[in-house]
Order: sequence, then C-alpha cells, then structure tokens
Amino acid sequence: MHPRAETFIPTRQSLLSRLKNWDDQESWREFFDTYGELIYGLARKAGLSDAESQDVVQETLISVAQRMPGFRYDPALGSFKGWLRQVTGRRIVDQWRKRLPEDRPGQGGDAGSTLENLPDTTASAFESLWEEEWQKHMLQAALRRVRRKVHPKQFQMFDLYVTQQCPMKSVTDILGVTAAQVYMAKMRVSRLLRAEIRLLQSQTA
Repeated sequence: MHPRAETFIPTRQSLLSRLKNWDDQESWREFFDTYGELIYGLARKAGLSDAESQDVVQETLISVAQRMPGFRYDPALGSFKGWLRQVTGRRIVDQWRKRLPEDRPGQGGDAGSTLENLPDTTASAFESLWEEEWQKHMLQAALRRVRRKVHPKQFQMFDLYVTQQCPMKSVTDILGVTAAQVYMAKMRVSRLLRAEIRLLQSQTA
C-alpha cells in the first residue's frame, strides 16, 4: 500500500516516478491529496473565488500530468517544489485573465483595472505567499504524524495548551490532569514535532 497523504509535503522520487503511469490511480490520488489543499489555499489568497481556485487545482494537476511522462527528477536542475509553484502561479494568472471579457469597456467594466490586478507570480511577494502556505501545510503534516505516535490524552493536552492557547487551569479542569502532566506533554509533543518537521524538510525536493 502506498503511503497515505498524511505524510504530505515530501516530494518523494518514488511518487514522481509512479506518476509516469497515468493508470496508477492510487498514486495520483495521493498526489492530489498531498498538494490539492496547498494549491487551493494559494489561489484563494491570490484573490480568486472558490470556484476559480478549484479550477486552478484541477488545471495545475492536469499540467503536472501532461509533464510527467517525460519528467526526470534531478534536484540539480531545481526543486520540484519550485517547479510546482511556477505551474500553480501560471494557472492563477490564467484564471485572472478569464475575467477580462467581462471587464472590457462597454460591458460595465475596465479591462485595464483587471490587468493591473493580475498577480505577479514571479514576484517575491508571491514566492513568500507560496512559502507561507507550504510551511503551514508542513506543520499540519507534522502534527498529524505526531498525533499517531503519542497517547490521545497527551496530544489533547498539547493541543489545548499550545495550539489553542487555553489557560492552564482550563486545560487541567477539562481533562482532569495536573499542570505537571500538561508541561510534560508539551515537552514531549514539541520535541517530536520538531523532529518531524526536520524530517519533512530533509525530504522536500
């Protein structure tokens, strides 16, 4: 069985190799589950609607599929992460351009204003936005991994106290634990989380 999407961000060479086979539905499902949310979130932050953002996801994955048969994984030529960002950026711009016919002079809009609003997907601001989304999803992936490795109550203590920033007394009252137990859970989960993030970063192509 292929690894589940909870592994998220790492771009494994084995997965990219499997994607050369268009009939490998499991690998394509894994790829979609891995990157779909990332691409969608970026499109939304670029100012697109829900429907437009879903189109960006679909069209980006189609672009990847078309490229895969001849794709050769070589980190020396640049990261897959960087290439995927470029493809996603182009698809976002495509969606913005589709708005132009509705905004032409004489049809209730100004085409120039829409052109001015087109995101520059080569700009540092866009790259920063991509990196922000990438890191956010990497953290979520690491949290899912850690959650499987610790006792559910330990993770609950960490989630309430660290993630949700609940007061210590609220955490101890809700879960029926001591402050010492909460601090220990925080230490253990934080240590595991840092290790998982380092692992994910090392696996990022």
